[in-house]
Amino acid sequence: MPQIFAESRARSYDVAMATRLDVRGLTVELPTQAGWVRPVNDVSFTLAEGETVGVVGESGSGKTMLALALMGLAPHGAQRKGEAWMLSSDGAVDRRGDNLMAMPAGELRAMRGREIAMIFQEPMTALNPVMRIGAQIEEAIRVHEPSLSQTEIERRSGEVLERASVPEPGRRARQYPHQLSGGLRQRVMIAMSLAAGPAILIADEPTTALDVTVQKQILELLAKLRRELQLSLLFITHDLGVVAEVADHVLVMYAGRIVEEGPVTEVLHRPRHPYTEGLLRAAPRLRREKLTPIPGTVPALDALPPGCAFAPRCSHRASECDLAVPEMRAADEAHRARCILVPLAQDPVNAAR
Repeated sequence: MPQIFAESRARSYDVAMATRLDVRGLTVELPTQAGWVRPVNDVSFTLAEGETVGVVGESGSGKTMLALALMGLAPHGAQRKGEAWMLSSDGAVDRRGDNLMAMPAGELRAMRGREIAMIFQEPMTALNPVMRIGAQIEEAIRVHEPSLSQTEIERRSGEVLERASVPEPGRRARQYPHQLSGGLRQRVMIAMSLAAGPAILIADEPTTALDVTVQKQILELLAKLRRELQLSLLFITHDLGVVAEVADHVLVMYAGRIVEEGPVTEVLHRPRHPYTEGLLRAAPRLRREKLTPIPGTVPALDALPPGCAFAPRCSHRASECDLAVPEMRAADEAHRARCILVPLAQDPVNAAR
């Protein structure tokens, strides 16, 4: 087991926590010259109030497309199927949100930022380069609170910059994005995402391209905000060390599907899918030793194998792997994997049959 995961925090998962987001069978289809492909394929999970769910996988596994689909920002021509229910803190369907996949574009636009917000991967391209920082945050507030006076909007803009730990918020509000460091730009993105008070926050690799000290500061800031505001955080990353640090529950994605999920400590210390095992072997360690890469590459979405998508790269490949896509099987009470190596007898549903 890589040493970086030895100290991963085992948080007690409160099953009584209210579910804020319930995703069921979410599929995204995109048109290509070779036909329709599914960068997100039958994804289901829940996100509780105050919980952090980590989504991990290689580039091209579908992590960012999953986030964009939830935000209603999938590429032009994309088709979304399935359900994504916004729930209130008491567990009842939130009538302001309902099913995100079925909401009209206008309602979804009004909800975006107010109920569910997103921190994008690259703040330099996400921020408007010709608008001052303060003006961009004020715009996010004004869209959702048009009745507020300019004085009140400016006051709230300063408050969210302070909450995001931006030093000298008054001065930074008058600056342009190119005048800020990468870490400050990411803090501004966090402030902007919090401007309208959302309950659910999606963070798409928010520490990518930052040095390790700034990464730690951003992760600590997000953890602090989650605790103080009871945010539900969907944290997308390719870094298993980050997942070990921030997440309560982890989803491992490969070729558009979830291949393993469960409590973060359980998945990282006792992985049940060969892909998760491969990611762990390829992760940097604190002690010097040779890393073991996963052979091959993620298959093209228009050329997926007929069975398990990971089979061509898997050292445990068997003939059964090529017959059909494996179903999710229960490896433990809250730990599941999409692999024939997990005995069906351990699945309560199948064991009862």
